[in-house]
Amino acid sequence: MQNYFDTLNDALASESLLDIWPITASLPYGATIGFASAGRWISIYRDGVTGQYERPVHYATQMADTGIIHL
Repeated sequence: MQNYFDTLNDALASESLLDIWPITASLPYGATIGFASAGRWISIYRDGVTGQYERPVHYATQMADTGIIHL
């Protein structure tokens, strides 16, 4: 299983999350962001050296939808 991806879209597609991603801008190097949307909590990290995106972590939540949270 691939865990790092060259593009944000590839990382999101690996977990079927493209349709609920709320932003079009990419993450800055070394950043981790999270948000709740459509009953899912999603967190994704971008490596600070290579710029690659880690496979998103996501799970079901009863949390209300949020905006982007820098973690």
